[in-house]
Amino acid sequence: MSKIVWQFADQAVSEEYVKKTGSELGYELPEDYIECVALNNGANVEPDLFHVGTIEKVFGTLLSYDQDNDEYIVDVFNSYKAALPNGLVPFAFDLAGNLLCFDYKNHERNPVIVFWEHENAWEKEMVMKDEGLTEEQAEERVRENVFYVAATFTEFLDKLHD
Repeated sequence: MSKIVWQFADQAVSEEYVKKTGSELGYELPEDYIECVALNNGANVEPDLFHVGTIEKVFGTLLSYDQDNDEYIVDVFNSYKAALPNGLVPFAFDLAGNLLCFDYKNHERNPVIVFWEHENAWEKEMVMKDEGLTEEQAEERVRENVFYVAATFTEFLDKLHD
């Protein structure tokens, strides 16, 4: 793993609390993420650069497990749920307000890490209504804003660079 330093974390939370919150969202979160976020709740990291394809992006912060925080993971999930493709669970923001997510589609036990770009993102219901698409077609359309980043959370951390 590259040498990374977590900064400005919220108060640490228990791994059990993270697991319980994941269950609330309807998903079993990856163990490597649980161990990291329990200690680095809501933190940012150095180095903070990563690539989505050939485009360089900047990591913002891990979502928080503090219910009073504006970036509380449950609130963020619920706020974006209508626009996120099925199976995506956000765990961090980049600096431009896009989301890093776990993608459980076709990876129920070991979700991959994806980047969800909020620019030009549509809520599925709107796409279905405005364009006359079926639910399945709308799901395909909203997945056009999803880009693969890494096979695991640990691999994602290993890809962070200056």
